[in-house]
Amino acid sequence: MKASRRAAGSGPAAVHRATLRTVAVALASALLAVCAMLAVVTVRVARRVVRPAPRAVDTRIVDVDVAAQTITLGRTPDTVLPGRYGLFTAGSTDYVKVGSVLSSDERTVKRKLLTQVDGDMQLSAEAAFSGWYFQRPEELHLPFTTEQIPTAVGPCPAWLFPGAKTASDAADTWAIQIHGRGANRSECLRAVPVFQGLGVTSLVVSYRNDGDAPRTRNGSYSLGATEWRDVDAAIGWAIRHGARRIILMGWSMGGAIALQVVVGSAHRELIGGLILDSPVVDWRTVLTYQGRQMGLPTPVTDLAIGTLGAAWTAPATHADGAIPFDRLDMVARAGELNRPILILHSDDDGFVPSSASHALAEARPGLVELEAFSTARHTKLWNYDQQRWTDAIEGWLDRHQLITTEEPVS
Repeated sequence: MKASRRAAGSGPAAVHRATLRTVAVALASALLAVCAMLAVVTVRVARRVVRPAPRAVDTRIVDVDVAAQTITLGRTPDTVLPGRYGLFTAGSTDYVKVGSVLSSDERTVKRKLLTQVDGDMQLSAEAAFSGWYFQRPEELHLPFTTEQIPTAVGPCPAWLFPGAKTASDAADTWAIQIHGRGANRSECLRAVPVFQGLGVTSLVVSYRNDGDAPRTRNGSYSLGATEWRDVDAAIGWAIRHGARRIILMGWSMGGAIALQVVVGSAHRELIGGLILDSPVVDWRTVLTYQGRQMGLPTPVTDLAIGTLGAAWTAPATHADGAIPFDRLDMVARAGELNRPILILHSDDDGFVPSSASHALAEARPGLVELEAFSTARHTKLWNYDQQRWTDAIEGWLDRHQLITTEEPVS
């Protein structure tokens, strides 16, 4: 009988059960490995969103002709754009300015150098193409001072360009400019002469974790959810120094910050309007788009967004807290907006899709005006067509009477 049982235990059925157990263990191990890998990828993607990072190399310098003062770059959707731009470099100098396209082929683009380069200058092949153009405020040749704006995280440096006194005393209207993610105040310098020409004072601000302003505990972006408080402090500072009406201008993530200011500020009755260049209007739309551009599976992008939106995962992502994506979705909150908004956005942006800007304009057609470009890329609209960009801003300011000294509508 015992022998019979042993025989049964070692028969085909037992072998089959053992095989099933082995397969189950292998599948479970594989599933755990996949889940672990997915978790690692998700956290890495989430960290990239909120962690300030060095400027990405996106351009290759192929040749510099000192005699002709030209520079040949690898062809990209940015380097082929007409207009004038900046180029972050390494070597003898960290920044050069480039002008019009002289020639191009399938691989390269030759442009005019607007920064004098001599034979002793050595430039690394790796570079980053930039729409900033102006790197320092001195390049504008306008009077300015460096100020310190008191905020909850400490003094945030700002550049103040006083408006010229005019018959209408437009200097009582201040334009507060807010740069984007991974940038600093220099991004905003292009707009200062436009406001200066209208007599408007410009305050170009910094905010927490941008490299100029104080760092928070984790040093991470909140995508506008907390940074807006530093801009709100700047509005208070401007009011104490003579501002009677505020125009907010935000670039890229600076647009998201400006939109949070206009719905959350204690000073919002003094905000006359918003100008948004290539703005983030809804972060979910942006991150979903960027995930596709990176070739990430949609579930990974969705998990990364969910991870960023949860407080308990903040230690893993190094965020300062949960990102409130619902609060940052200004298409969904369009009904809360009550100030005129001008959006300048290119439909080939390549980084922040213009779809949310279009959606916001459609949601509030009487309040939001969209000046849509087609081939200007991300935050390079001024560079691509300075006259159209300037005319759009000046015309909008005039239509909404935002450069007069009349009492702002509350």
